[in-house]
Order: sequence, then C-alpha cells, then structure tokens
Amino acid sequence: MDDELIIDPWGSSQSTDYDRIISQFGLQSFSNLDVIEPSKLHRRGIIFAHRDLDVVMDSISMGKNFGVMTGLMPSGQMHLGHSMVVEQVKWFQEHGADVNIAVADLESQATRGISLEKGREIALTEYVANYAALGLDPEKVDVYFQSSRHEVQRLGFQLGKKTNLSEFEAIYGFSGQTNLAHVQAPLVQAGDILHPQLDEFGGLRPIVVPVGVDQDPHIRLTRGLAGKTNWFNVKPGPKSGLVISLSVQDENAQQLGVLQNGRVDKGTRNNIFNRIKEKMSALGFSDIISNPKHGTISLPSAVTSDKNRIKMKLLELERSLGGPGLMSPSSTYHHFAVGLTGNKMSSSKPKTTIFLSDDLESVKKKIMKSFSGGQPTLEEHRRLGGNPDIDVAYQYMMYFFENDDSYLSELNAEYRAGKILAGEMKQICADRAEEWMSNLSEMRDQTSHLVTEFLANDAR
Repeated sequence: MDDELIIDPWGSSQSTDYDRIISQFGLQSFSNLDVIEPSKLHRRGIIFAHRDLDVVMDSISMGKNFGVMTGLMPSGQMHLGHSMVVEQVKWFQEHGADVNIAVADLESQATRGISLEKGREIALTEYVANYAALGLDPEKVDVYFQSSRHEVQRLGFQLGKKTNLSEFEAIYGFSGQTNLAHVQAPLVQAGDILHPQLDEFGGLRPIVVPVGVDQDPHIRLTRGLAGKTNWFNVKPGPKSGLVISLSVQDENAQQLGVLQNGRVDKGTRNNIFNRIKEKMSALGFSDIISNPKHGTISLPSAVTSDKNRIKMKLLELERSLGGPGLMSPSSTYHHFAVGLTGNKMSSSKPKTTIFLSDDLESVKKKIMKSFSGGQPTLEEHRRLGGNPDIDVAYQYMMYFFENDDSYLSELNAEYRAGKILAGEMKQICADRAEEWMSNLSEMRDQTSHLVTEFLANDAR
C-alpha cells in the first residue's frame, strides 16, 4: 500500500495528486456542485474541490448573508499565485459576500522575524494596493491585523481547550522538535477563520475560505474545533431521517439541565427541548419525536439536504442560551500554479514566479526562459506536438492571462498538433502578460487612494 500523503502548510514541496488528495482527506469534488455564473477558475477545473460549499451556494441563490475569509503573510512580495485567491474572493464578493482579510503579522513576527511595523508596511504596499488594483470593492472588505484584533487572540485561546498536541501531531505531523510558534499559529488562524461569525463582526452566517490544498490542515483543524464547541449535534437516524442530540460539556452542563451531581433537571431539560421543537416547527417539520430522557429529538421526515438549515437554527438557539454558536467554515481548493522553472512557485525563489511589481521587461524575460512543453527539435515538435499540460507559458495563459475559453482551447489543440511552436507559445503568453501587467500597473495608480478604505476600524 502506498504511503499516506502528508500536506504541510509550511513545506516547500507539495503533492499534486489531486484525486488522491480528495480521497484521502475527504474533500468534495466540484463535479457534483452547480456553480452559479462560474469564473474561469471554476470552468477550467483549477478550483477542484471544496468542503460544504453547498451551504454558501444556498446563501447565494436565496440572497442571504455570507462571508469570505482570507489572509496574507506580510513577509514578501505578492506574486501571480496570490492573484488566484483574490480572483476567487472577488467572485464571492460579486455574489454578495462580505470580506475579511487577516494580516498575519503576529505569525510573521514569530516565524520570520518581521517586525509589526514592517509587516504593516508590506501588507499595505505589496498586498492591499494590489487588492484594490485587482478590483476588490473596499466598501465590502475589512483588512485587519492579528496584533490589533484581540477577539481573534481570545477566541484562539478558548479554542485551544478543545484540542491537544496529539491532534496537532496527527494533522500537521508535529514532533517534539516543533517550534512552539508553529503550534500557536494554527490556533490564531482558527480564531481568524471563525471570528467573523461573532456578533460584532457580522454575526452567524456561512463563511467560506478559498485556499490552496496545502492549507487544508488549518481548515480541518478549524472545522473540528468549531464542531467541538457546538451544543447540539445533527446526525442521520438509525433507519431514516435525522436525529438531534445534546453535546453536554463542562461549559454548558447547567444550561442543558445537568446538575453538579450528574442528575438531570427535568424542568430545564424540557424547556430546552420545547425550544428545539419550536425551531424545528418553524422549519416546517411536524413529525417531531422528542425524548428528553435520552437527550434526543428525531425528525423522521428530514433528509440530508435539510441538515444545514437545521444546524443553523440550532446554532441560533445555542447563542440565545449563551453558547458560542460557531458554524464550521466552508472551503474551496485550487490547483497550484506551476513555477516558471516547472517546480513550485515561491516568493522566496524569484526565478520561479512573476511578482506583481515586476517591470514589463523582466516579465517578458522570465516567460521566454520558462519551462517548456515543446520537443527538443523543430522536426520532432512538428511531428509529435507539444505538451500544454507541462508548458508554463500555456499554463499561465490558462490560470491568469486568457479569459476566452474557446481561444484557449484552440491554443491547446494547435500546440498538441505541433502547429504552434514552444517559442511561439511563449511569445503569445509574454504579449498577453504584458497587457495584463500594464493594466494592473495602471489600475494600481488609479486606486492607490483607496488603500486605507480597505482597513477595518481597528486597523487604521
């Protein structure tokens, strides 16, 4: 049997066996999801998997509130790969999302030695300036700093009670030699991801986090932590329907009617169950079977697609009882864009990527020197054709520079047939990249005055 894949958010190399990743880590394929007005990243399969995105799609179709959460590490320059996340955030924003963007200045300081002051400068000049140029609407964006949003730190600390080092070892592969800053950082990130649901930051609503698959460990940890805080569970019934059960914890025992001696206060318990029944009746369920003694409520007519709206009502009830009422975040996953050398794209390796601040001559040179899918000789290329699947110039057209699917399909077919040479493909990409970068530079100048408008009140 093959060794299991390890996904490391801090690693320099990552698996691109996406089918295996979906299978091993329990992701959901996009092939079974109906995406409203798909972007080019959706249409081309670059966004390939998700967790519970149907919750967000329901919000979009019904015009209900939802949010998108992303972040940046203020330690280097913004490159093309980062623009994929911005494109996804913009897509969600255009479909009604409010946007929270975390500047991980605490993590940058702890793990990369970047001062908070320098981190702020990098965040504004390298990232937020490009967010504005790439078309995000500042009216629906809050950029904040981990160091000044104390609710994130407090929530991360509280969530820490719901996990242990063994779980971190299982998710991240940590060992006794692991730097403790790497142990703290995921808890702060969990606070980042979940805190937009707090009442002061928008309230209970679905939150989606678009990431590269290397960041899935953070998503899995956060989803697990949110689930552990919930006071009510919803699971399939023994034969059919759904069953609601109580999750009694130290923090909620009194509210759920459990006395210090372990006995159940029937009055409190019955009141809880009556309130659950009211919530379920409001959803249209009439066949509600209540069993306070065993701590369950059965909904025989409920189906799997009812689960999300049932959970939302239960989270509302939990909040009214004084609980956190945290909803597990949704997530989307995109393929890695290949680096110019054919390996992973990395900010720390300038030869592997195009930075958004690169001048046009540098961009052209990088593309013309990029890894090619062409054959060694002209004769062989005409006879055997090129391979666009590994050709960096073609891949960059697909990921970043070409919006027209039909034209892209023509390039693919003609390259495979040997009608387009490797050098010609690079020239096509370089011309399109020059146009894209020139437009970005122009927009950066036009939107520079908007940078401070992206900042949340606690970040100004």
